[in-house]
Amino acid sequence: MVLALCAGMVIFVLAKAWPSFASNGIGWFGAGTPDTQLGDIFKSPSAPSDYVYEIGVWPLLWGTILTTGVAVFLGLFFSLFTAIFIVEFAPPRLERLLEPVVRLLAAVPSVVYGLIGILVLVPFVSNNLISDERKESVGYVTQLTGASWSVAALVLTVMIVPIMITIIVDALRSVPKSWIEGAAALGVNRWRIMWTISVRTVRPAIIAAVILAAARALGEAIMISMISGSLSFVPQPVDGLTFFFEPVRTLASSIVDNAEGLSVIPFGQTIYAFAFLLLISSAVLSWAGWAAKIPMRKYGVRP
Repeated sequence: MVLALCAGMVIFVLAKAWPSFASNGIGWFGAGTPDTQLGDIFKSPSAPSDYVYEIGVWPLLWGTILTTGVAVFLGLFFSLFTAIFIVEFAPPRLERLLEPVVRLLAAVPSVVYGLIGILVLVPFVSNNLISDERKESVGYVTQLTGASWSVAALVLTVMIVPIMITIIVDALRSVPKSWIEGAAALGVNRWRIMWTISVRTVRPAIIAAVILAAARALGEAIMISMISGSLSFVPQPVDGLTFFFEPVRTLASSIVDNAEGLSVIPFGQTIYAFAFLLLISSAVLSWAGWAAKIPMRKYGVRP
């Protein structure tokens, strides 16, 4: 029944999204102005033969890749060293305190993170990090309000780190004690034991944590919509520091921002196309997360 439900979901969403893909071909993934194009699609004539489907979603893809990629990269750094500290170096009392806190962070609703971002981080960035000269220098292209991809990536990092910490901690604790004790008996220090034996052993679990966290970040919509600026803009690294303050819109946040137009047939089919791409991406990442755990069996460690 579960397999049938998953297959039915994929088939249903693809059937709804197919007219958008078919009308654009490979150009669906190309450059465009999604905000304007979505407006044109929404205003399509009522006759099916005159429906407008033209869209290029690269700005949305770039926003999704940018926020997710940076969040996962930062999250891996913090979660790996935090997990090592919890398992190997934290005093027992601190360890008992840290683990519930990590699980609490994982349970916080994303809208709460969004509120903190829009009420605290966005005003701070706008008032303290973006000068009036910088705002004026790009005013003819976009508005720098503090809501940007970097703020979204920062908050997204905080959201996915608890997931990664939990997986890595469990994996580190599953490493056979005899391996660690054997290395310690040879005079190897604790840090070297942890890094060369435990971390190397659980590399498949670390990969799985990264992939699962990426799937979580990929589908985040509410928080991203609140603090990313929610504009289909393409931030360019060549813009220097301004690059970090430029707004974006992701595929998931585009669905949330335009949900009220689903009753308009071509518009709804375009939104379903966004959903199908996210669905397939999440499915691929989930499968990759499962596959990454399989090599752990050769170490005698349960995935």
